[in-house]
Amino acid sequence: MKPNHDFAKHLKEDIPASLVVFLVALPLCLGIALASGAPLLSGLVTGIIGGIVVALLSGSNLAVSGPAAGLTVIVLDGIEAIGSFEGFLCAVILAGAIQIALGMVKAGVIGHYFPSAVIRGMLAAIGLILILKQIPHFLGIDQDFFGDIAFFQADGRNTFSEIGFAFANLRWGALVVGVISLGAIILWNQPFIKKSPLSIAPGALVAVLLGVLVNQAFFAFAPELAIQPEHLVQLPIIRDMGDIQQELDFPDFSQFLNPMTLRTAITIAIIASIETLLSIEATDKLDPEKHRTPLNKELRAQGIGNMIAGFIGGIPMTAVIVRSSANISAGGKTKMSAFYHGILLLFCTLLIPNVLNMIPLAALAAVLLNVGYKLTKPILYKQQWKLGYDQFVPFIVTILAILFTDLLVGIAIGMAVGFYYILRANYSTPFSFITESKDTHDHYEIHLSEHVSFLNKASLAKALDQLPEGSVVEIYGDNTKYIDYDVIEAIYEFQHVADERGVHVFLINMPLEGVHGMLSTGKKKLKREPVLVGH
Repeated sequence: MKPNHDFAKHLKEDIPASLVVFLVALPLCLGIALASGAPLLSGLVTGIIGGIVVALLSGSNLAVSGPAAGLTVIVLDGIEAIGSFEGFLCAVILAGAIQIALGMVKAGVIGHYFPSAVIRGMLAAIGLILILKQIPHFLGIDQDFFGDIAFFQADGRNTFSEIGFAFANLRWGALVVGVISLGAIILWNQPFIKKSPLSIAPGALVAVLLGVLVNQAFFAFAPELAIQPEHLVQLPIIRDMGDIQQELDFPDFSQFLNPMTLRTAITIAIIASIETLLSIEATDKLDPEKHRTPLNKELRAQGIGNMIAGFIGGIPMTAVIVRSSANISAGGKTKMSAFYHGILLLFCTLLIPNVLNMIPLAALAAVLLNVGYKLTKPILYKQQWKLGYDQFVPFIVTILAILFTDLLVGIAIGMAVGFYYILRANYSTPFSFITESKDTHDHYEIHLSEHVSFLNKASLAKALDQLPEGSVVEIYGDNTKYIDYDVIEAIYEFQHVADERGVHVFLINMPLEGVHGMLSTGKKKLKREPVLVGH
């Protein structure tokens, strides 16, 4: 399907969705910047560019770009290796240029080789991690940064021990705010609300507003329950243009000559591109209208976004699945929902930071708990189970691997398991095997499939080795359009030893032109040529 560019027609869906994405993106931009060792404003700069610039250049209707938790360690290490954040910005610029080049040479094709089971596993894992990671914030414990997805945390705890610590030290005011906010979201998902005029307001916005009002009521009537500033959104306050110039960082161009700058840029470009392709593939699977995003165009858009971010003080960006899935679940229809979220980030940061700094993180945690549940619904596991082991095992392994490591390591493990099942399928289905008795000999027919690759060599060799002494085997290539040289070599090698076992081999209609000379000029000469019937 072609992307839908009728933006005006979908304003009533895109604007509410952009509000939800904005509420999800705001704490993530700040939290990821903080965890990366970068200025807080750098995360917002990247979120704004991801919304305003990349959304318009992208070929995706629903993907949202911004700072990614998967890059925090790379950013932290890059700043330390280069020596300054200003020098690191040069690496961001170079990384963007590399991504543009990757798009130009059509490297986006890599995205088509991610197995579906692994992509679904990634989505389910992200949903599960969102739930587990937001529980501490829901309980008022914010020691781990908002948006972290790694199992082992900077505070020395892990995903599960952090939950135990949160329950042991919960803050009742945050819990009350979280429960009320989550209750509002659940209520707004009910059919009677969706059919009423109240549905014009997104449930996430209602939840956040209620969280602010409840906390303000605590300040007035129950100060002991009031949520303190360290557990609220913490935007930098910008009063005038002078503050903007003071808060923004610009690249130190002398660091382009630093070898560590190029090394860091290459690392960012590769990891950011992989994360983007994964997120785009996952977003396309979630898209109700099943649009297909042009992946090379997406790499170019991300590259342009990263170059701009580097020039004006932003950290690296990717297409990000949490914000993209929030966009989809909120009903976004076109790329304008991502664009509007970028506009909201820009104007709210400039005009109403004091208002935004009243938002409790517990209320935002409730929003992400809802997003997480939609990504990892129990029915998804049931559906994958029904597809069979070759789909369920890579799916569940990917989930567990991501949960107990991080996104990229988990995906790598899931891909390895996924490819194992692909190779096993190729190993087991390159031919059909027919057995019958003729005279006093066991007679076998092997009918090769249309394409026989080197992946099929082992299974064919195994089948030939198991033939009993004194048998006759006919290998048919009637329907074969391509047979790999490695497979032909395996057949000839078997024929070389078949005489010793009294096995008679006949090749019938095999596409073997040009291979006789190659096989007979090797180190060992074949005893005899195969019989070619009807060739």
